[in-house]
Amino acid sequence: MKRTIALIAGMTVLGTTMLLHAESVSDKRGLTLEGAKTVIAATVAEAKRLNAPGASIAVVDEGGTLLAVERLDQTFAASANIAIGKARTSALFKKPTKVFEDVIKGGRTSMVTLGGDLQNFTPLQGGVPLEWEGKVVGAIGVSGAASAQQDEELAVVGARSLDSMETAEMTNGRTPLPVIYIDSQKVAAAFAKGAVLVGEAETMMHTARNYMVHASHRDKAGVVEIHEHDTDIVYVLKGSAQLITGGTPVGAKTVAPHEFRAPSVIGGDTRRLVPGDVVIIPNGVPHWFKEVEAPFDYYVVKVR
Repeated sequence: MKRTIALIAGMTVLGTTMLLHAESVSDKRGLTLEGAKTVIAATVAEAKRLNAPGASIAVVDEGGTLLAVERLDQTFAASANIAIGKARTSALFKKPTKVFEDVIKGGRTSMVTLGGDLQNFTPLQGGVPLEWEGKVVGAIGVSGAASAQQDEELAVVGARSLDSMETAEMTNGRTPLPVIYIDSQKVAAAFAKGAVLVGEAETMMHTARNYMVHASHRDKAGVVEIHEHDTDIVYVLKGSAQLITGGTPVGAKTVAPHEFRAPSVIGGDTRRLVPGDVVIIPNGVPHWFKEVEAPFDYYVVKVR
């Protein structure tokens, strides 16, 4: 019994110690060198777009340590050190450096005495914090552009580039595809003859798209179809049909890459489809609309 109590007590102490350690340490996000380079690249691109005469761009982490700096042509030599100072000041105080410049201009000149305690304290417009998920992870400083205002404008563009990086992370690095709208008249015209609503043209334009949408119409039975890559999702709108899925195709022939057709199958499952029914036919499964009560209209979403 004593050993059991001692063991429980030991486990309690260990658990409490681990909990205290867990509460004493927090997970933190840090700005990487790759992230710093991305911020600088966005700032350089904006400077070129504005035909800015030249600037130096510096990026530091949240502790003010320099991660990357780039000096463009046609800027003065000291601009790099000034940019680093702006970035460091912004990171350590988690504020734009314009705040300090405005305070000093407003008469609180004692603010400049902070320079004696902080290395490279630079209360000049052009330093902006870098935020990720609401936390300051560093700062960017810009110096040497056409004006102090332009220094800050370029820094803001660089800071905003982290937002686009976060969006890219949410979408796995892919640019979201545009929404496709097809009006009712076009849909009705497609069903009148059976047509592709979203297909090859869109797939060519947006390689990330892995589906096609058909407005299908049948007046009579078809043939056995086997899609090597495509899964068919069928939604019946009008009419009815006997659908046979599975079984062994008889006399199957290749009609296109990864597409096969046959006049009949042996075996398989038989269903009667009516409006409102949904059926999902995985790729590789033979399927045959053997009997049709016209007009038989249905959507097919082909997913690859």
